[in-house]
Amino acid sequence: MTGEGQMAEPGEGARLSWREEPGAAAVPVSSRFDDPYFSLRGGLDETRHVFLAGNDLPARLREGFHVAELGFGTGLNLLALLLLRRAARIAAPMRFTSFEAFPMTAPEMARAHAAFPELAAVGPALVAAWGAGARRFALEGVAVEIVAGDVRATLPAWDGCADAWFLDGFSPAKNPEMWGEPLMAEVARHTAPGGSFATYTAAGFVRRGLAAAGFEVARRPGHAGKRHMSAGRMPAIGDTE
Repeated sequence: MTGEGQMAEPGEGARLSWREEPGAAAVPVSSRFDDPYFSLRGGLDETRHVFLAGNDLPARLREGFHVAELGFGTGLNLLALLLLRRAARIAAPMRFTSFEAFPMTAPEMARAHAAFPELAAVGPALVAAWGAGARRFALEGVAVEIVAGDVRATLPAWDGCADAWFLDGFSPAKNPEMWGEPLMAEVARHTAPGGSFATYTAAGFVRRGLAAAGFEVARRPGHAGKRHMSAGRMPAIGDTE
């Protein structure tokens, strides 16, 4: 899982350690939050289960569709979305905006991608753009923007509106500020009518915050033995009880 947290200092990076497993690529772990950047039980599969299927993608993808994300981290969720578009043969232009307080370096990102051979088809282009210092760039028809800084300051100032949210901060137990009711209210304020969210967590205070903000919240089966995740929808204009 990726994340934001306390207000970042200028130039402050991700502060990583690497978990080495015999016969497997190293997994990045945030030293700041003591939490891995993606599931140790299949991070790419979890992204597909939680964020893509949880937002009913690719069925909803269309020209101009806008995905927003809390916590860019390794870029895994963006890359999974690009692979999904390829597999579904979707070429319609769309947007992807992610909020990240503690960015990785390009070499760290590339090392993280090595855990998933499938990413070799799309990862190098992201790493190249990132290494060149780009935070606004295009990848395979997707206009990407990474908004740097503490999301509690940057999201309220954002003038965008998302059709789907990937809520992928570090564990609520490790980084509760990223999941508080004020921030969930900002997520809702920046969601289009009929828009959606999905997240790996089913923490009660997160679900209550999203419901209080106006989402219809559902608990769903989690990935790889995890009991639950959460997903939800913002009522569309004209919806009735």
